Amino acid sequence: MTYRLGLTGSIGMGKSTTAAMFAEEGCPVWDADAAVHRLYSQGGAAIAPIGEVFPSAIEAGAVSRDRLRQIIARDDTALPRIEAIVHPLVRHDRETFAQEHAAQICVYDIPLLFETGAEAEMDGTACVSVSRETQRKRVLARGSMTNEDFERILARQMPNEEKCTRATWVIETETLEGARAQVHTILKSIREGLPDHA
Repeated sequence: MTYRLGLTGSIGMGKSTTAAMFAEEGCPVWDADAAVHRLYSQGGAAIAPIGEVFPSAIEAGAVSRDRLRQIIARDDTALPRIEAIVHPLVRHDRETFAQEHAAQICVYDIPLLFETGAEAEMDGTACVSVSRETQRKRVLARGSMTNEDFERILARQMPNEEKCTRATWVIETETLEGARAQVHTILKSIREGLPDHA
């Protein structure tokens, strides 16, 4: 039996870093953002259906994320239409990963875990979290986003407090050492609860 752990958290919370910690502990990690990148890249399964609905989103035989962002900013109906195309393709990619990995614990890194209902497919969930101020500093320090961009993304996501309430575990990522210790604790708890635990 493979335990499926859903890992989530809002932008700037440290989710990618935490996912890497699970990988270091031997857990195969499926990354929803990487799956979308595969679907949008040349030869990806999302190119044709998105091109039918939004021809201007296709550039050099791939889906341009920049052009998609422009379309979404102009058209309030665009995002749900894009999600209706992409979410089933992402789900299929996730199912393929599950069939190919028979590890004791697999981690599913899904930013919109609760928003898309994907937590129903998981055995447990973990939400990474930091204070709003730390989150803002981390995001703006990347230099690729304005404060307005940051607020717009937050407005589209489920509030961090609600994610933390719904999650099986909360991983505070204020420090790397603290986050790593919490990852160890979660894995120990899961392994002790598995049927084949000696």
